[in-house]
Amino acid sequence: MKYFSLSSSFARIIIVLYSISLANSARTHEDFLQCLTTRISENSTNTSKTFPYITPNNPSYSTTLNSSIQNKRFSSPSTPKPFAIITPFHFSHVQATVFCSKKHSIQIRTRSGGHDYEGLSYVSSVSFVLIDLRNLSSISVDVESKSAWVQAGATLGELYYKIGEKSENLAFPAGDCHSVGVGGHISGGGYGYLTRKYGLSADNVLDAKLIDAKGRILDRKSMGEDLFWALRGGGAASFGIVLAWKLRLVPVPSTVTVFDIKRNMSDAATKKFVHQWQRRADKVDEDLSIYITFRTASSIDKEGNKKIILEALPRGTFHGSVDRLLQLMQKEFPELGLLRQECTEMKWVESFLYFNFFRNGESLDVLLNRKSSYNVAYFKAKSDHVKEPIPDDVFEGMLEKLYEEEVGSTSIDVFPYGGKMNEISESVIPFPHRVGNLYYIHYFVQWQEEEVDITSPNKHITWLKRLYDYMTPYVSKNPRTAFFNFRDLDLGMDNNKDGNTYNNISHASIWGTKYFKSNFNRLVRVKTIVDPTNFFTNEQSIPSLLV
Repeated sequence: MKYFSLSSSFARIIIVLYSISLANSARTHEDFLQCLTTRISENSTNTSKTFPYITPNNPSYSTTLNSSIQNKRFSSPSTPKPFAIITPFHFSHVQATVFCSKKHSIQIRTRSGGHDYEGLSYVSSVSFVLIDLRNLSSISVDVESKSAWVQAGATLGELYYKIGEKSENLAFPAGDCHSVGVGGHISGGGYGYLTRKYGLSADNVLDAKLIDAKGRILDRKSMGEDLFWALRGGGAASFGIVLAWKLRLVPVPSTVTVFDIKRNMSDAATKKFVHQWQRRADKVDEDLSIYITFRTASSIDKEGNKKIILEALPRGTFHGSVDRLLQLMQKEFPELGLLRQECTEMKWVESFLYFNFFRNGESLDVLLNRKSSYNVAYFKAKSDHVKEPIPDDVFEGMLEKLYEEEVGSTSIDVFPYGGKMNEISESVIPFPHRVGNLYYIHYFVQWQEEEVDITSPNKHITWLKRLYDYMTPYVSKNPRTAFFNFRDLDLGMDNNKDGNTYNNISHASIWGTKYFKSNFNRLVRVKTIVDPTNFFTNEQSIPSLLV
């Protein structure tokens, strides 16, 4: 009886403490929103009474939150959600959010396009507000100076559209998915069809506007070269909130030639092409970039029997005419047997319609649609860098593992380096994967239904990890490197629940050196100077030495 009494008392104490905690949390949230409202009102230059935040009791909350989520792993009812979504229309709204978040010890997540592979731009394990930059998306292109200012909430599609409006002979080196946000893409490096000729997106940044932990708006001159260095490929969210980038635009010819074809890996010629690609794709003319996707597909043989085949899907861009491309392909990759009718000449900006599967005469206006061309699914991905050609039998063994998952649900992509990438030092910006890297691999698995037994390891992710383990002896080593744009929390994650995060530099260096190699140490030094109290933080951000 005495035991029952003590247990009941303890339970009541726990309930009371939990209720107090909830009440304190709610009060903090209310105080934050009141601070934000007051701060914006005091600094407002217009008479609008609409404040740029949405709370869960607002009918548009779920729509706004889910509209940019690209991975269904982070859209379930159990996924932690922000207690408010800030949708700033002015830089001052972002400043107000930083001020009030710091005052009330609230963490911030910042989202431009929502393509963070691990959802870190809109998910947190602690109470947080989400700054969704979608309204800060203006773009100004200056043809004369060959530059453009683009706000961080714009998408790559919007950027390409604006460049194409002004000139068919200017471009920007970045990815081909039109719905990716400019802010995160550039801050993680940014790879695309122009990379072999002009480098990464981050290699072509001239200036930036950033709000730091003190709420100041800084440009390159006022922030200094160390911080400007860190933003370009080092994950800007660790250091502040990028509001806009000034970009160097690069020349392209009036005509580019593209192709996107299918070949069967059971064909000896296709296998020979793939093995030749490993050894030559980084060395060919820098005007040519060929990616290859490998996946399984359903097929019907000559006898009418259903079967599963392994496909290779080479797709490429050549900055020149189809005649020049065919000559080059005959010289470098005759095994592919690329045909004239498989190639299409077009303007550079039109190639992004093509690679986003707008191939039925759609206007460039579709690039302005922030919605992805791909169906949103549950997915997980990992990445590797290759420094020496993988033995042919091992490469084929890697591809054979695609049969272990559902047809078409997995893919392995390979992307070439070389060209300009070999000319840039690995310390010029934080992105270090330069000379000596032949190509990088992107492993991907997706599924449509949530796992029924959430207590067991996800079978699809387990398969992906087995594939990753299989490749260990054949990819980069000491460290085994990864591409930051393909964020992977399997590499390491810090506890972010107690507000005293990332104080273990040695632990953070495990994943930090995989992304940044020795540049990680400089990133830590910059972080310690510009954000010593670690205000800008997430589950995989650069730590400060002083926390």
